[in-house]
Amino acid sequence: MSQLNFNLIPERKIWTVTQLNARIRELLTAAFSSIWVEGEVSNFKEAQSGHLYFTLKDDSAQVRCVCFRNSAMRLKFRPEDGLKARVRGSISVYEPRGEYQIYVEHIEPVGVGELQLAFEQLKKKLGEEGLFDVARKKPLPMLPGRIGVITSTSGAALRDILRILRRRFPNVRVLIYPVRVQGEGAAAEIAAALKFFTVRNAADVLILARGGGSLEDLWAFNEEKVARAIAASQIPVISAVGHETDFTIADFVADVRASTPSAAAEIVVQTREAFDNHIRQLVQSLGERVQYTILEQRNRLHELFARRAWRRPEEILRQHRQRTDEFSLRLGEALRVRLDRLRKRFIDARARIASFDLRTRLKAMRSRIDQRNVELTRRVERLLVVKRQRFERLVLQLEERSPLRVLERGYAIVYDSAGRVVRAADQVAAGDEVSVRLARGRIIAEIKRRAE
Repeated sequence: MSQLNFNLIPERKIWTVTQLNARIRELLTAAFSSIWVEGEVSNFKEAQSGHLYFTLKDDSAQVRCVCFRNSAMRLKFRPEDGLKARVRGSISVYEPRGEYQIYVEHIEPVGVGELQLAFEQLKKKLGEEGLFDVARKKPLPMLPGRIGVITSTSGAALRDILRILRRRFPNVRVLIYPVRVQGEGAAAEIAAALKFFTVRNAADVLILARGGGSLEDLWAFNEEKVARAIAASQIPVISAVGHETDFTIADFVADVRASTPSAAAEIVVQTREAFDNHIRQLVQSLGERVQYTILEQRNRLHELFARRAWRRPEEILRQHRQRTDEFSLRLGEALRVRLDRLRKRFIDARARIASFDLRTRLKAMRSRIDQRNVELTRRVERLLVVKRQRFERLVLQLEERSPLRVLERGYAIVYDSAGRVVRAADQVAAGDEVSVRLARGRIIAEIKRRAE
């Protein structure tokens, strides 16, 4: 037997998990840099960062998908569970878990257009929030003095609106806010225009207009920012976008939807015509009322002339003249009697005033006041003398009875340790400490013994 050559055995290569996942990621990325995959969306989640996470599956398999925020922002719609979709992206490996997934760059719904799906999603969302409710829609003004038009200055929509308004409403003031009505940035300009009119209260009614076009051309009026700007407007908004068969989100949110820009101008004119018709109706009603009142008063006048009293007006006038003379005489007599009574009261009052000597009365009153003052002074002085004498007697008695006077004669007051006055020897015991109060000062003593 020949000797085996162990040098021909291949050397083993040991991979770490990280190295293996990294190598697989490189291979997958190189092999599947841009692919389309079709399946049903499930487990859809949107992170706070704006990234979209979901699973794409068919009847027998599934694969994880990630759509990062910069790609998700370009989507017109949001994926949802159950949606059949095609995704375009690259395949790579999420190395921490060793899972391969699709990094999605674009998503297309299958069976329905992307814009149509976005339209239906936004319509459902805003409808659930109540932005389409009839109760929140504002009525159009009866006689608008200022009409704001938000549209492109180069389109036929503006020309149609101005032609109708100038012909049928020549004295109205039209304020035009030019905006782009399609393309990138059009929705932001339209929302800014709506806010401008609301903040400045620059119009009584607004017409948001654009001519017809495809769903892509009209998409600016399906943007959420435009819908919310219409809902926030304090001024009534007429949506006149596209042709009669075209519907946008703006049509549902607006206070009034017009089938075309020309129809929007007709609606505004109709409010003026309705006002004019109302005025004409009021004038006609007022004229009929005046005619009825005149006829009614004429009939009443005929009835009065037909009465018996009108057949003898001279007699009635004579009676009224006589009654007037009687009232005049009675009134004059009453006035004379009252005047005599007032004159007599005046004479009596003047006589009493003349007999009243005011100076003499004042002098007498002053004399009485002075006399009362002297008497009061004397009584107060006598009372003070009596009170002072009594006070002096009480002070003298207090001094005589004061225990200090007794102490001056050599007596003392003894207190035990509790501060009680010692009146008998049996109140203390040998060794007790007592306090002795003298006439001047105090001493502390200790009981040696008690004498019987």
